[in-house]
Amino acid sequence: MLRKNYLSLLILVTVTLFIGCKSDKNKEEVKQAAEENISTKPNIVVIYLDDLGYGDVSSYGATELQTPNIDALATGGIKFTNGYASSATCTPSRYALLTGMYPWRNKKAKILPGTAPLLISTEQQTLPKMLKAQDYQTAIVGKWHLGLGTGMVNWNQRVSPGPNEVGFDEAYILAATQDRVPTVYIDNGNVVGLDPNDPISVNYKENFKGEPTAVSNPEMVDMKWHHGHNNSIVNGIGRIGYMKGGEAAKWSDVDMADHFLEKAQNYVKTHKNKPFFLYYAMQQPHVPRTPHPRFAGKSGLGPRGDVILEADWCIGEFMKTLKEEGLLENTLIVFSSDNGPVLNDGYYDDAVEKIGKHDPNGGLRGGKYSIFEAGTRVPFITYWKGKIQPGTSDAIVCQMDLLASLANLVGTEDTTTDSQDLLNVLMGESKKGRENLVIEATGKTALRHGDWLMIPPYKGKNFREKVGIEVGNLPDFQLYNLKEDLAQKNNLATSNPKKLTEMIAIFESLRGKDYIKNVKEVIFR
Repeated sequence: MLRKNYLSLLILVTVTLFIGCKSDKNKEEVKQAAEENISTKPNIVVIYLDDLGYGDVSSYGATELQTPNIDALATGGIKFTNGYASSATCTPSRYALLTGMYPWRNKKAKILPGTAPLLISTEQQTLPKMLKAQDYQTAIVGKWHLGLGTGMVNWNQRVSPGPNEVGFDEAYILAATQDRVPTVYIDNGNVVGLDPNDPISVNYKENFKGEPTAVSNPEMVDMKWHHGHNNSIVNGIGRIGYMKGGEAAKWSDVDMADHFLEKAQNYVKTHKNKPFFLYYAMQQPHVPRTPHPRFAGKSGLGPRGDVILEADWCIGEFMKTLKEEGLLENTLIVFSSDNGPVLNDGYYDDAVEKIGKHDPNGGLRGGKYSIFEAGTRVPFITYWKGKIQPGTSDAIVCQMDLLASLANLVGTEDTTTDSQDLLNVLMGESKKGRENLVIEATGKTALRHGDWLMIPPYKGKNFREKVGIEVGNLPDFQLYNLKEDLAQKNNLATSNPKKLTEMIAIFESLRGKDYIKNVKEVIFR
């Protein structure tokens, strides 16, 4: 009897162990399947430079500057020759990139002061929101310049709403631009390193009593201002706006590139086990150009050239991190710039004097602030090791289209914005890009359609004297065939009235029936 009971017990234990082993095996299989499912969703990184021109990169034709790490992305991925920012200035382009909306739909989408309220509504669709809904981790490291808070910001408390409230899980930013106050880093809404006994005050209308400025105390300035940068002095540099206090929190300009690089590298190292979206918004080559001593004087083109070399190095180091962490084969990288180039944008820094044979425009007309091509046509590269076959594409693509395109990539869709799904184009599987694109510069818009660009008549000076850039304000229609006339030297509006009429009709279907009529009434009033 005892033997029989023992055998029964032995059989029961064996069966239980077998079932348990099978259960553990099933659990392991489920876990493995989940990990494989995660790996099918690629990491996404947008590397966004500030004021980098179409001709500032050697893979786009620069001969006086060598950018080997950016070139590696271009030669290993798709280099777009018709890649566009939505606008010729920073805030509107960043708005379009993150919201998928034309910036001219939002009248407040213009270059913002450091005290501006949040430009993006917390209710509207954004690129990070869309990706969060697909279980992505989301982060921004670098320049924000889309406003913070709802009005008068108290920098001594958590600043909200901001990037965290429009879709970013983590946000390590500078509030506006490197040349604007407040000159502090903000980590998820909180000023980094702030001493509560030395509170920050910021004002863009009047100075604080007794505080030095670049005008009142020129002996304190190491970088001479040319225009507009003569308010509070930080690290020997005159800024736009006035700031008092926060001494311990103020950034070191020459260390900014290294600082953001370290933050970006650390993010991918600590978030690699789940799909992530990283918006790495670099500050170069925007003014003030403050290269680290490792790069000072290296380009021969002055600080502007030096910080482009610095940015290229940072990109190389970031790519090394992706490789070391085993992420290159599962990471889509998009590289671009927020608008075209400018040499003198407020400081005497030898950018004009040392330009030599370098052409930041790459043969295009205009530059930053301009409705001409150099204002919005920028370097635009997509790279995904093993997934994107190297090549060059002439398809028209815009940063605004990332939202719909990446939605497709991660298995959803977006039909609520101006963004168009160009995933096949970005992946190099199609050459058919946008048919129509409305570009914008300081509130003025124009139409790119096929090989053609039409600029309506606009009032105002055509030449922005302080920065030395032709902005495209002329009292007559302009029509250019960009395939035959990339430099926009031959205005065909008079000689090709049929094409002009066609372009006007398309433009008004996008901008509104009476748009051009209203523009002309303003001009000839």
